[in-house]
Amino acid sequence: MRVDEYLRYDATGLAKLVADKEVTAAEVLAAARERAEAVNPRINAIVADIPEAEAQAADDSLSGPFAGVPFLVKDLAQEYQGHPTTYGSRALVDDVAEEHSYFTRSALDAGLVIFGKTNTPEFGSKGITEPELFGPARNPWNPDHTPGGSSGGSGAAVAAGIVPAAGANDGGGSIRIPAACNGLVGLKTTRGLLPLGPQTLDASNGFVVQGVVTRTVRDAAGLYDALIGDESLAMLHAPRPSTGFTEAIATEPRKLRIGVTSASSIVDPDPEAVAAVEDAAKLLEALGHEVEEVEAPYDAAELGRDFLTIWFASAAAEVAETRLRVGAKDADFEADTLAVAELGRAGGVVALELAHLNRRNHVRRLSEFHETYDLLLTPTLAKPPLKVGQLTTPKALQTAARVLSKVHGGRVMRATGMIDQLVDENLGWVPYTQLANLTGRPAISVPTHRTAAGLPLGIQLSGQLGDDALLLQVAAQLEQAKPWAEHWPTL
Repeated sequence: MRVDEYLRYDATGLAKLVADKEVTAAEVLAAARERAEAVNPRINAIVADIPEAEAQAADDSLSGPFAGVPFLVKDLAQEYQGHPTTYGSRALVDDVAEEHSYFTRSALDAGLVIFGKTNTPEFGSKGITEPELFGPARNPWNPDHTPGGSSGGSGAAVAAGIVPAAGANDGGGSIRIPAACNGLVGLKTTRGLLPLGPQTLDASNGFVVQGVVTRTVRDAAGLYDALIGDESLAMLHAPRPSTGFTEAIATEPRKLRIGVTSASSIVDPDPEAVAAVEDAAKLLEALGHEVEEVEAPYDAAELGRDFLTIWFASAAAEVAETRLRVGAKDADFEADTLAVAELGRAGGVVALELAHLNRRNHVRRLSEFHETYDLLLTPTLAKPPLKVGQLTTPKALQTAARVLSKVHGGRVMRATGMIDQLVDENLGWVPYTQLANLTGRPAISVPTHRTAAGLPLGIQLSGQLGDDALLLQVAAQLEQAKPWAEHWPTL
């Protein structure tokens, strides 16, 4: 199979070719590896190889709905037995997985041929992918810009045509941000639908869900149908949908009432982000839906503080657990990670519990919104994809962070208003995505817009608990009205 032929098909199309014996799984894998060799040096999306893929592709008993389709897993919480899962950290370069994660096991059962692992920021803690361990991943549409994070390597690999879909996970936007940056479909499912585990059972207080980034809506629907399983050890469970997502997207959604806003109390969105939402609103109206401008049903700055308070506490626990389990030292962690962990440690139990209590307020406000509106339409990003290095902490501040971490100077950092500063700096370009994680709701980024500079910039639709199929139905409507999968970056 030639690479140019390989690029014509999404995962669903490739699976059909293999099932119809028009091409072998080994030939498809060879094309994927050839594409990776050609483009990965420019985008740094793949950071580890899984050589077992060749034997899997050559196995005559290979089966499943996506049998023979090349696939990549994220190097974070998607463990592959016998290989390290580094979480983008020097501390875990030798942390070999003793068993597959639930996600990896489901992917293999679906017949996906996993041949590598994708780049991620240390512990998935940023909306960009620039770990010191592996270096920055880059956006295929313009390598000077970020592919987002924390599933940035996966997003870049799919956008560049290395694979038609790749593993991702989302604790604060880490599926939807890369989808928006790279022109892909990114669904963050209802909490508990795709649980973590068994290695990590409840990352970041239930914020994190497993998932994928894809080029097409039908691939998203089909892959989630294949990957959703009954994980008996998982701490969070959501009922499996009674109707499969693939079946759901075969019909159009009912007429919906959609509230739309670009406003954020954290930042004034870029005109491109506003234009993306305005264009999507007009398109949804043309498709027969009722679209109405509304006030944001939450305070982004307040939500951001609560989100980061909980996230920082989780980071403190993660660093402490890594120290204990593998004997990691300060030098094994990035300065930013140490600073965040120290802020979390110094916050104490009261601040953490108050943030959890505030989650009820965010859920209540959103529930009240959904009494009137089916979906909420916002930008996915407040700004176009940032330039690589734009959020790099200056060396002097990194040194100070290491010192304050060593002497437990978190109270000093908190007293300076650092949390509010981090809300502005780190969430200022992505203030719309954390709501779904904090409340457990599903949300999807759809690539309906491109900037004047040619960079993708997605729009986000958020729904009520269990509205995953509805979000995919609307995304399929938008895809049919404004196809995006035929667009390719020049690499």
